Amino acid sequence: MGWALAFFLLLAASLVALLGLWGIMTARVQRAERARVEIEVEEGRVFEYLHSLGEAFAEGVRSADLHRLIVESASRILDAHGGAIYLTDRQDAAMVPAFLSKGCPPLIDVPRHVLEQGAHAPIAIDSYVRLHAIKHGEGLIGVAWQSPEVRLITEGFEAINEFRDRSQQLGGVLVGPLIYRRKCLGVLAVCTLPGATPFSPADVKVFHTICEQSAFALYNEVVYLEANEKKRLDHDLEIAREIQSILLPSDPPPVPGYEISGLNIPARQVSGDYFDYLVIDDNRTGVAIADVSGKGVPASLIMAMCRSVIRSQSPGNTSPAEVLRRVNRQLYPDIKEDMFISMVYLVLDAHSDVVRIARAGHDPPFVYRAATGKVEMINPKGMALGIDSGEVFDRICADFEFSLAPGDFLLLYTDGATEALDAAGDEFGPERLVRALQANASGTSAHVIRQLTEDVKAFVGAYPQHDDITLIAIRKL
Repeated sequence: MGWALAFFLLLAASLVALLGLWGIMTARVQRAERARVEIEVEEGRVFEYLHSLGEAFAEGVRSADLHRLIVESASRILDAHGGAIYLTDRQDAAMVPAFLSKGCPPLIDVPRHVLEQGAHAPIAIDSYVRLHAIKHGEGLIGVAWQSPEVRLITEGFEAINEFRDRSQQLGGVLVGPLIYRRKCLGVLAVCTLPGATPFSPADVKVFHTICEQSAFALYNEVVYLEANEKKRLDHDLEIAREIQSILLPSDPPPVPGYEISGLNIPARQVSGDYFDYLVIDDNRTGVAIADVSGKGVPASLIMAMCRSVIRSQSPGNTSPAEVLRRVNRQLYPDIKEDMFISMVYLVLDAHSDVVRIARAGHDPPFVYRAATGKVEMINPKGMALGIDSGEVFDRICADFEFSLAPGDFLLLYTDGATEALDAAGDEFGPERLVRALQANASGTSAHVIRQLTEDVKAFVGAYPQHDDITLIAIRKL
């Protein structure tokens, strides 16, 4: 009998233990199920946000629309009353409001006098909030800027809430920095009103993910805008290059007794080098080569100015020095102090073998003598255009004459040819240019230009061209 009672009591205790264990397991399963459901809800809200961002980028969203989308989507997903996004300025010195949702209470301290004005004209508060930039550590936004974490703030709004009605007061705020690649791009905040359902820990997790994805979206926006801007600039520069190619001569004019060939190779889309052939009269032709200090668009604009002026001054004037004096006087007032133009200008006479030349600080031309195979340097005095108003320039610049015999070559060039660098940093140099001229002087002027260009390119190899190159070869027939 005692044995049966003991067995019964043991069975009852086991049953109670099993029931207790079942209860514990059931509770754990229920908690796990609730956690699973919460995770699914969080994932669903995050997926909704990511989907809205993806659609926006697919449609080519504008900056203002992206900022609005981030705030409104975050507010909707977190069931917030409203929100705002602040972005750093270019100097990274302040946060400026990029978008504030309609009806969003101010998230910054508003001065008393503005609040008092807002009691009669609510737009005063709204205007202040939308125009006020935030500094480091200033208010909720400024503190969030300095913090690496998302924060949930539910109290401490006394200063902000002063003088406000319920529509302007705050209940709770989720605020977080928008950080990508260790750089804070801005601050995102969403808020509730007093009495509304408070933000939950799950909301904080979702908001953290929203901040991360928003920062990534803002970074991509910057990359996208920069890519589009570069594409637009490249398109504009390509048009500028086409226009400039029209300004440079495509073919040399026929000059009895001479054979001429010229070539310009810009280092960038547009060139600061200039060369031209100018009709002086029925028997004389002017040849000009110039190099504007600097490169790119500024140099190309000065080049276009120079072209217009010399074309207006050369007709009927057989003195190269006088033409350069007039060009200098016209260009000097419009050229910045740190810019100048070097130029060589010469006059060919169809009825004479005498060449008249003037130099304005440009690299001295080379003359190949067919009779001896030697090369001479033509180096008359002269200073660059645009440095002096004319008092000194006019005194230094003078005509210089020399003769060409049949088979002789006159080579004009810019320093982009002689200063072309190879991978080791060595220059092509005038000596190599002279040797290349001597090696190819038996050919036509076009052959000389083509061969000199190939020699420079072979010397440079894959090293990028750092300066414009212009060559003109004139052969006496």
